[in-house]
Amino acid sequence: MEKYKYLEHTADIKFQAFGKTLEEAFENSASAMFNAMYVGKVKETIKRKIEAEGSDLESLLYHFLEEFLVLMDSEGFFMASCKVEIKKGKTYKLTAKLTGDDAKNYAISLDVKAITYNDMYVKKDKSNWICQVLLDV
Repeated sequence: MEKYKYLEHTADIKFQAFGKTLEEAFENSASAMFNAMYVGKVKETIKRKIEAEGSDLESLLYHFLEEFLVLMDSEGFFMASCKVEIKKGKTYKLTAKLTGDDAKNYAISLDVKAITYNDMYVKKDKSNWICQVLLDV
């Protein structure tokens, strides 16, 4: 099974990420976002942890990916890998352990300005989860 695929879009980056579990689909969404900016191996020299919360799965995905943009802008953190854990209570809560490196060590070809809710969805299709995201670049 492919981890993600990019879809045609006139101006921005649109992708679908897949996973056998919801957590895996979120992890692959993060990978798709970072691989849109830089194709290649990123060193795992820095560890970070992020948390996100959402009233539904779409808002959880939005806030999760937004945390990466905050880390990039504030600390220059560029992700190599992530491990996600999601818990459902009154809201959805996500914790992710990240590895990565300083963004200045890479020739980043694309600047993601924002995550959008446009065309976003998170759904289960037969045995797999699918996340669709549109990135404003």
